[in-house]
Parts: sequence; structure tokens; C-alpha cells
Amino acid sequence: QVQLVESGGGSVQAGGSLRLSCAISGYTDSRYCTAWFRQAPGKERERVAYIDGYGRSAYIESVDGRFTVSRDAAKNTLSLQMNSLKPEDSAMYYCASRFPNSRCVEDATNYKYWGQGTQVTVSS
Repeated sequence: QVQLVESGGGSVQAGGSLRLSCAISGYTDSRYCTAWFRQAPGKERERVAYIDGYGRSAYIESVDGRFTVSRDAAKNTLSLQMNSLKPEDSAMYYCASRFPNSRCVEDATNYKYWGQGTQVTVSS
């Protein structure tokens, strides 16, 4: 059974940094897509970044150059380093993954497994 357990998050001032981690268990190999989503109150859940089992990654425009997504295959951990945070980055952040051998897609409904979520709050 696949499980995702998040850690990190918290409150920072604008310009600060935070690191989110997601411990992943239950997969038999690394060929699966992982992603970070966020959802602010009153807004739809959006995919912030993804990274697949081959190390290919992408970001939404608003975080590109500030956020870095990574995976540690040895530790089965997904991470999101967030720098130069802005108040508009405030949201609940979720890690997510798909079925094995599935490619990375944008729509959240295509992600089968989810972390419990962690709050990120950036004050101005």
C-alpha cells in the first residue's frame, strides 16, 4: 500500500525559505510520477511542480526559479525547497503520486495517492 507522509511547512516572512518533505513508501520501483500541489482558500488546487522517476521536472510559472523539486531514491523522499517566498505562496501544500509507470499530468484528479497536507503561511 502506497503511503505519503509530509513534513515541513510553517510560517515565514516574505523573502524567507521553507523546505517541505514527503516520505513515500509502498512502491516497488522508482518509475512513478510525484508532484506538489497547493490550495489556497477559495481557489482550486494547482500543481506547483512535478518530478518523475527519470528526474524530469517542471514548475508553474509563478514559482519557477524560486522553488526546486527533488527526489532522493535511496531515502524514498520527495522534497520541495521554496525560496524567496511571497504572500501569494500561502496555501495548504500536498505531495501526490500516481500509479506506477504513469506519466506526469497536471490534473489533480489523476493522482491516486496524497499526503496529509501541510500549511505554508507567508506574511508581508
